[in-house]
Parts: sequence; structure tokens; C-alpha cells
Amino acid sequence: MAKSIVVSVPHNLSVDEARRRVAIEIDQLRNEYINKFAHSEIVWAADSANIRVFALAQEIKGRIDVLADSVRIEIVLPWLLAKLAAPLQEKLAATTRETLALSDRSKKS
Repeated sequence: MAKSIVVSVPHNLSVDEARRRVAIEIDQLRNEYINKFAHSEIVWAADSANIRVFALAQEIKGRIDVLADSVRIEIVLPWLLAKLAAPLQEKLAATTRETLALSDRSKKS
């Protein structure tokens, strides 16, 4: 059975700035990790991204919505990878908080 992960992280940024930061972080993660052992596709439509990662003969689907006050991430893991849900959820939340906080700090400087 598939396992769904949902993470929502609030922010005080403009939608454009939050989207820009999220897009940069996604590109860095793809180059540093994902594309070394998997194939990934990311399609942005306005302030939402649909994500597909193919790894270990499994497909992982996700969606990122950059909203006015938060970033919402939903990932659906196939049953084979469902045990990774809790650590992945924690890592996603922490990485998203750090990415959005970087923007907050740069605006205060």
C-alpha cells in the first residue's frame, strides 16, 4: 500500500521569493543526490511543481505548492519505500524550513 507524506511550512516571504528558493533547493538536491542514482522529472506550472522520481524500479510522485503564507509538499511513496516515510517527512520539513529561513535572513540584512 502506498504511503502519503504531507509537509506544510509557513513563511513570511513573497510567493515569488519562496518559489525561487524552493526551485533552487530542488535543483541542488537533484544535482547532488537524486540524479546520481535515479531519474527525476519536475514540471512547474505557475507556483506548483509536479515531481516524479524513478528509483529502484519504483516511481515516487510529489507535488509542491508555493502559497502566499506556506509551502505545501505532498509525496506519495510506493509500498516498497513506505518505511522511509517518517525520516523523509522530517528531512523535508527541516530542509524546507532552512530554505525559507535563508530568505528571511537575507531580507533583514
